Amino acid sequence: MSEHDMAVLERIHLEIVHAVAQHGSLTAAAEKLHLTQSALSHAVRKLEDQLGLAIWHREGRSLRPTQAGAYLLSIANRLLPQFDHAEEYLDQFARGERGTLRIGMECHPCYQWLLKIVSPYLAAWPAVDVDVKQKFQFGGIGALFGYEIDLLVTPDPLYKPGLTFESVFDYEQVLVVGPGHPLRQAAYVHPRQLSDETLITYPVETDRLDIYTRFLTPAGVSPRRHKAIETTDIMLQMVASGRGVAALPRWLVEEQADKFDVAPVKLGRQGVAKQIFLGFRGADAEIDYLRAFVKLARNHRDNKE
Repeated sequence: MSEHDMAVLERIHLEIVHAVAQHGSLTAAAEKLHLTQSALSHAVRKLEDQLGLAIWHREGRSLRPTQAGAYLLSIANRLLPQFDHAEEYLDQFARGERGTLRIGMECHPCYQWLLKIVSPYLAAWPAVDVDVKQKFQFGGIGALFGYEIDLLVTPDPLYKPGLTFESVFDYEQVLVVGPGHPLRQAAYVHPRQLSDETLITYPVETDRLDIYTRFLTPAGVSPRRHKAIETTDIMLQMVASGRGVAALPRWLVEEQADKFDVAPVKLGRQGVAKQIFLGFRGADAEIDYLRAFVKLARNHRDNKE
């Protein structure tokens, strides 16, 4: 058997490839990995000899990955976060801790719902911390695959191999109107009735807003004006002061009715039914404290019905 048939790919090789791609040179990568440059260079040369191919094209002081190097980098980007996650998880067990459940939010109004689950969960699992990440510049799906979060709260699951989504809450999306609005007493609203309205929404692309995708756009209707507001309370204050209408979950509007003079109106004769899903990596499905959170969320829904 020749030497390159016996190549063994080790974690350090992935870390080197990742560090070079991140920092741009062997010198910077060596510093990041707390290695001497000669030790790092030796490790790279040995791997290239075993593989029988080059990992980088050397262009002066800069390095450009070969096809093989680009493939190794894609493997490193996928596997290194999993190594880090596993080590952190095992270290927490070694310290007698259970870990941190990191929850990502792809649903602005879902935060109010989440608080109702987190409180009893923390009481039931005193050795588990909870961290909530509300703002993604990255997608929630990417955050799951990248081990940045453990659970994703979303009304719009994107089914991908390796991920599981479970429905934990049913709700109705409604139009929210203020005092004296002509639609306030309507049984339901037609899309064309919003053509002269100022529509207030969260700062989300219109192709991810149900008021557009499931109500306005299929009817070929656009509101007169569209305003984006970050926070629910300000949005409801705007609606209550007659500055426009909004689209929110019915349960949220009804909960805030004592605080703001607003009312829900059904979107169309049939209404717009929605669900909140919890998404997680299939490989984590048997983690007891993650399963417990999903079960608690489901039970909260079932007890409300």
